[in-house]
Amino acid sequence: MKERIRNFFRYRYLLWELVKKGIKLKYRRSYLGIFWSLLEPLLTMVVLTVIFGTLLGHNEKTFAVYVLSGRLLYSFFSQSTGAALRSIRGNSAMIKRVYVPKYLYPLSSVMFNYVIFALSLIVLAAVSLIMGVYPSVYSLQLIIPLVLLMIFSFGVGMILATVGVFFRDMEYLWNVVLMLVMYTCAIFYYPDNLIKSGKGWLLKMNPLFCIIDNFRSGLFGELMNTKMLAYSAFASVFVLIFGLWIFYKKQDEFILHI
Repeated sequence: MKERIRNFFRYRYLLWELVKKGIKLKYRRSYLGIFWSLLEPLLTMVVLTVIFGTLLGHNEKTFAVYVLSGRLLYSFFSQSTGAALRSIRGNSAMIKRVYVPKYLYPLSSVMFNYVIFALSLIVLAAVSLIMGVYPSVYSLQLIIPLVLLMIFSFGVGMILATVGVFFRDMEYLWNVVLMLVMYTCAIFYYPDNLIKSGKGWLLKMNPLFCIIDNFRSGLFGELMNTKMLAYSAFASVFVLIFGLWIFYKKQDEFILHI
């Protein structure tokens, strides 16, 4: 374990270069560049608020903040895990030439998306103030779901990066799974009616929903749900450990399949 930690610090500068490379490639040949990471969630929020606010009768101003917060956290999970899935095959040329700890590729994929996600939180903060959602002592809770989101996304990304090397169609299947995850995250609807009907377990089984719900609690000045916090923390750590285990177990075979 100590050797792996020393190895990580030995390659920390390469990790940072991979993160910068990921950001540059994401916005290559884009006129708006990184400004798009601020504009896109804002435009998406407007569309979702108008459509679902009208259809579901949510006319309160805070509904826009509710939609935007869920959308931002889900988008990070979706984009970071998708990038991690492609990371090993996408860097196959470098893996064949130079020795680099292979976990740096999925890790950098998650990290550069997290940097972009962190920038997009500026938009959330601005919209929250405009819509009358002000910071409170409960806002200090926000760091917890944000850390869990990073851990959970990296764990899932490690699993996907491993499976994606041996099963090329995983990228297409993961897009289908992400659609199911999105609808069970309550991004553009309130989960109260579903919970009261006895079907709330469908949402609570999704660790990402628990993370998003607790993030919203801190955002709107409420105490986090301790049961969902415990479940999402356990799920995040478990997925991370399992992802690291399966990645290290199979990484020596990557060279034969990329």
